Amino acid sequence: MKVNVLAFGIAKDIFGGSSVDVELPEYGTTLNLKQSLEDKYPRLKHLVSYMVAINNEYASDEGILTERDEIAIIPPVSGG
Repeated sequence: MKVNVLAFGIAKDIFGGSSVDVELPEYGTTLNLKQSLEDKYPRLKHLVSYMVAINNEYASDEGILTERDEIAIIPPVSGG
C-alpha cells in the first residue's frame, strides 16, 4: 500500500519537500514506516529523536497504518 507522509521542521529538508509517498506492506506498522524512511533518507537516523503522528495522535511502533491515515513526521523541537 502507498501512504503519504507529511514532513515538518528539519524533516522537510531531509525529504526535500513537505511530503513523501512511501510504499509499505499491507497492514504495515509505524515501525515499518520508520525503517523504510530511514533506508531511503539516512539523515533521518541522525536526528536525536522524532515522532510519528497518525491522525493527529502520536503513534507507537506497533500502530497499524492504512492508506487513509494522515501521517506526519515530527522532529525534535527546541524553544527559547
